[in-house]
Amino acid sequence: MRRPVTERARQFAKTLRTRQTDAEWRLWSRLRGGRLEGLKFKRQVPVDGYILDFVCLEARLIIELDGGQHAESVRDRLRDEHFRQAGFETIRFWNSDVVKDADDVAHQIEVKAKLRLPPST
Repeated sequence: MRRPVTERARQFAKTLRTRQTDAEWRLWSRLRGGRLEGLKFKRQVPVDGYILDFVCLEARLIIELDGGQHAESVRDRLRDEHFRQAGFETIRFWNSDVVKDADDVAHQIEVKAKLRLPPST
C-alpha cells in the first residue's frame, strides 16, 4: 500500500536533487536521460515515507549510495525489506566505490536491471 507523498517530503527530495553528493552526481551523470541502455532512472524519489536515491521503475530496482553512517543500519534493512515485499530489489554501493569507479558501478546496475526487466512481448 503506497502512502501519499507529503509536501514536506516532496520539498526535501527536491532539495536533495539540488545538493547532490559527489558520488550521486557521478552516478547520475551515467544514469540520466536513458544513457544506461535506454533505462529510465529517477533520482531522490519520495515513496512510502522514504526517499530513494535512484530508482528504475520498469526494472523495479532501487539504487542506494551509502556513506559510513549506513554501516549495519537496522533502518536500511527494514526499508529494503519493505520494498522487497512490494516487488523491488535494492542494491547498495558505497560512495567511495562510485567515486573510485563510477563506470563499473553503472555496469553492475545495468546487468542487474536487465535481469529484472519483464520479458518483452
